[in-house]
Amino acid sequence: MLLQVITGTTRQGRFSERVAAWALGRLHEHGGFDVESVDLRDHPLPFFDAETPPARAGGVYEHDAVSRFGETIARADGFVVLTGEYNHGYPAVLKNAMDSTFVEWRRKPISFVGWGNVGGARAIEQLRQVAVEFEMAPLRWAVHILPDVLIALRQSEDPDDLSLLAPLDPRLAMLADDMVWWMRALATARAADG
Repeated sequence: MLLQVITGTTRQGRFSERVAAWALGRLHEHGGFDVESVDLRDHPLPFFDAETPPARAGGVYEHDAVSRFGETIARADGFVVLTGEYNHGYPAVLKNAMDSTFVEWRRKPISFVGWGNVGGARAIEQLRQVAVEFEMAPLRWAVHILPDVLIALRQSEDPDDLSLLAPLDPRLAMLADDMVWWMRALATARAADG
């Protein structure tokens, strides 16, 4: 089974570099799945303008970049999305990536690691609603990086020191354990549908 960890921010100086290093490292250690990093910086997509809505396009897209992104997402059995919270919401680049595709997300589990004033909780709640529309299974467990950890990490002199995130390891482990169950269950169901 393949779990993709999607870095959902692309701005310069992004905090998600540290979050991705921590999450990918811990999820690799879990061992319940293969882990692949998907960075939206590696998938510059046009602003959504397709004539045919992606839900009806059946995975056939007008832009090559969107097709490549769709092929990448299609490989996964589940997703952990890393997201900052911008003005009480999630990044536009993440919304654009999701809206540009559709069938590749369907009937797969998704969870989140968020950061911001309330640990990215508002962005994650919005993403859970979007996931339901994509016919996904948003998991209960998420990881919220609150300002005390976020600020301390930003002020740290060593950008490779992720020890400040260690108190969140148990929460990420619960997410990973739950993800294994949902990935197996939904992969079995998708296979039965042919």
